[in-house]
Amino acid sequence: MPRLKERYLKEIRPSLMRAFGYKNIMEAPRLSKIVISMGVGAATQDPKALDGAVEDLAIIAGQRPTITRSKRSIAQFRVRQNNPIGCKVTLRHERMYEFLDRFISVALPRIRDFRGLPADAVDGRGNYNMGLREQTVFPEINIDRVTRVQGMNVTIVTTAKSDEECLALLREFGMPLRES
Repeated sequence: MPRLKERYLKEIRPSLMRAFGYKNIMEAPRLSKIVISMGVGAATQDPKALDGAVEDLAIIAGQRPTITRSKRSIAQFRVRQNNPIGCKVTLRHERMYEFLDRFISVALPRIRDFRGLPADAVDGRGNYNMGLREQTVFPEINIDRVTRVQGMNVTIVTTAKSDEECLALLREFGMPLRES
């Protein structure tokens, strides 16, 4: 069992139940999934640019990403319908907890000039979104083999019913959130 999942079951869930006055353990907010996505705008001109992003995302997430395709043609961006434009991975269960543990304890402290994540990045339904400017903050990525620095979006989906429940859950996990 992942370390973070064990901590959730033994410490975090009882703490949230006390804080929000829940009677049933199923009422307490929990993580549902984590979605990591990379948009590769250069894939429209250079199809090989997507290969590096797929490889890096597979190393970071520990599972093979799916390639996302454009839904419609946009002439200004030179994108045709059904062109590959990015990749994404959906993590659940053990892989989700392992990724979140590595993300909080290893990747976030490696970000240059890091002062915490914004607390207002919650969408009102208990989901937290954040963007990273480069994939090299993950120690699994060999910097010498990176052909282009690529940003990514990380979405943490929870069962929380409100923003305050979601933020309380993430703070209990150890997410460095700052008030904005």
